[in-house]
Amino acid sequence: MATEQEMRDRFGRPLKDLRVSVTDRCNFRCGYCMPEEIFGPDYPFMEKSRILTFAEIVRLVRLFTALGVDKVRITGGEPLLRPKLPELIADLRTNEAVRDIALTTNGSLLARQARDLKSAGLDRVTVSLDSLDDERFGRMNGRGFPVTSVLEGIEKAIRAGLGVKINMVVQRGVNDQDILPMARYFKEKKLELRFIEFMDVGNTNGWRMDSVVPSREIIARLAEELPLVPSEKLRFGEVAEAYHYVDDGTKVGFISSVTQAFCSTCTRSRLSADGKLYTCLFSGNGTDLREPMRGGASDEELLDKIRDVWRNREDRYSEIRGANTASVRKIEMSQIGG
Repeated sequence: MATEQEMRDRFGRPLKDLRVSVTDRCNFRCGYCMPEEIFGPDYPFMEKSRILTFAEIVRLVRLFTALGVDKVRITGGEPLLRPKLPELIADLRTNEAVRDIALTTNGSLLARQARDLKSAGLDRVTVSLDSLDDERFGRMNGRGFPVTSVLEGIEKAIRAGLGVKINMVVQRGVNDQDILPMARYFKEKKLELRFIEFMDVGNTNGWRMDSVVPSREIIARLAEELPLVPSEKLRFGEVAEAYHYVDDGTKVGFISSVTQAFCSTCTRSRLSADGKLYTCLFSGNGTDLREPMRGGASDEELLDKIRDVWRNREDRYSEIRGANTASVRKIEMSQIGG
């Protein structure tokens, strides 16, 4: 399928990135994503019949690439809980329009799957890790899961030949004391660490502005010990503000959705595990692509639906965040992968 001329939304933003959730389940209960008090034993996760099959995902990705998408990221929930995930990666790899396939994971199952994922065609992984302190990390992930197992997964991913980045969500009074220990550790490993401001995603994570540690404050803390300078952004739509350490060039990034909104360059679309298209991390409603597809819709009919959604897109939640967005109902991050 040939790629169309670049399609843009109401603010002139092109469609370039697609994040595909393959499950709404996770084996962690991180407070900023799936707090245990909400996502407990009786929480009604999606029935298997509602979740897109691999064949359906591959078809939809093919349609999105025809509209300009060239980067695909597999998300969850925790995507490595989805059985036979390397098979999906291998199928996506046959799409020549996809130049980059990445995966976001909590790292708990990465050690045992890294080699198969790389063999299937995965390019890189982003591992979420919020502390190197076992007690604090276990409390934050809600399961007492040890740091060493995540670090083992990272090492196995490196050995398998995958690109690796680390994401740390920073919350004041929770794990902000770990900023420098995390920076030192991953600088020594020559791995890019990205600090993420605590965001008001979904409706259940108890977000408060005073829990946010602004990126500028993190940069200042780092600079006292580890001098760093800005790097050039290599791609329009890159969400992380890029820096590198002066002495060795190791990259470090800052994702500042709260204090330095990047809505004006957002090129991301999101496909939930049950086949709904969302045009913003803070969306409340998605456009159902699964039911038309299962009802026999042609490729052109599905393309028309996707075109209509993107061309009418005008999301800019982070730019207008405030009193007028406080009551907005948003999809939970666990359903569209952050």
